[in-house]
Parts: sequence; C-alpha cells; structure tokens
Amino acid sequence: MSRAALAVAGLLLFLNLPLVPAPAAAATQQVMMQDYAFSPASLTVRVGDTVTWMQHDQAPHDVVTTSAPVAFRSPQLSAGQSWSYTFQQPGTYSYYCSVHPDMRASVTVLPAPATAAAPKPAPTTPAAAKPAPARKPTTAPAAAAPGTTPPATTPPATATSSTPPVVQQAAAATPPTLDPMLLVAGLVTGIAVLCLLLLGSRRA
Repeated sequence: MSRAALAVAGLLLFLNLPLVPAPAAAATQQVMMQDYAFSPASLTVRVGDTVTWMQHDQAPHDVVTTSAPVAFRSPQLSAGQSWSYTFQQPGTYSYYCSVHPDMRASVTVLPAPATAAAPKPAPTTPAAAKPAPARKPTTAPAAAAPGTTPPATTPPATATSSTPPVVQQAAAATPPTLDPMLLVAGLVTGIAVLCLLLLGSRRA
C-alpha cells in the first residue's frame, strides 16, 4: 500500500514538472600558433564562445588586437602554453603577434541567436453602435373657429426607423486549448485514485 502510494506520488510529481529547454552550450575553438603562423588564420564564432590559442613554437608568441570592438592582449606564451578569451561583443577582431608582426589572423564574432517570441493576437473590439436619429416633434392642429366643425384629421403614421437594428459584432469565441500534460496528469491521477480504492477495498 505504501509503496504503491509513493510510486503514484513520484509519477505525479514528474508529470507536473515544467519542460524547460536547456540553453545552447557555448563552444570552444582552438587556434594553433605553429611554424610562425596562426592556424586557422580566419575563424568564425558566436557571442559567448571561447577561443584558445595553443603555442607550439620554440620562440615566444602573443595575441594582440590591432582593430576590434574590444581590445585584448595575451601574455607572451612559451612552447606548450595556451591562453583563452571569451568573446562578449560581436564584430571582427583582427590580431597579430607583437613579437613576430608577420603573424596575423582574425576572428569574426556573430551575435547570439535570438529566441523568437510568439506573436500576440490583435485585440478585437466590437463595432461602435450608431445613435438612433432623433424624432421630430409633431405639431398640434390649430383650433377650429367657433361654429365650424374641425376637419377630420388622419392619425399620424408611425415613423418607421430607416436604420436597421444595431448588431453588435462580437468577437468569435475560440475554444480554449488544453495542455496535453494536464490531460495526462489528470488521467494518471484518476488511475492512481482508482488503484488506491481497489487496494483499500481488498484489504477491507
């Protein structure tokens, strides 16, 4: 009885957890400093990526920007040493080795991919009702002279409104969408309650 209840509770807890997509991990690229050259000489990364320079020459080398959105300079690296830099701003970073100015290369940093937001539906407003036209007041007939019979008056015809009744445009009601996870959770809850009731009746 207790094991079944714990299993059902664990299953319900798992189903109620929100599904959050994991963010994309930042990449790490390597540039070799070998034979008095940077390899690759041209590299493309994204904002948040890290580039590591590996030194394989016997002569010391360093990494110094010549034109870049953000300037940086590495210490002089001996053979077997490395130095890393994480790019935070997009742009083109041109650099060279200050010890050997002929060693030149560049890193192009692209903006991080933006997450597309769901477009919001435009609110629907009902049509404004037109005011009904004002009716003109009817004038009373003139009093007849004494001794004369007043002329027969025909009853005024009822004024019919020429404007059609105002129909209020209501927004189309869209059926509410149900979350599939809520349906599964409700189904599992119902099955769990039924199992617990059956186990309790068997014990009784």
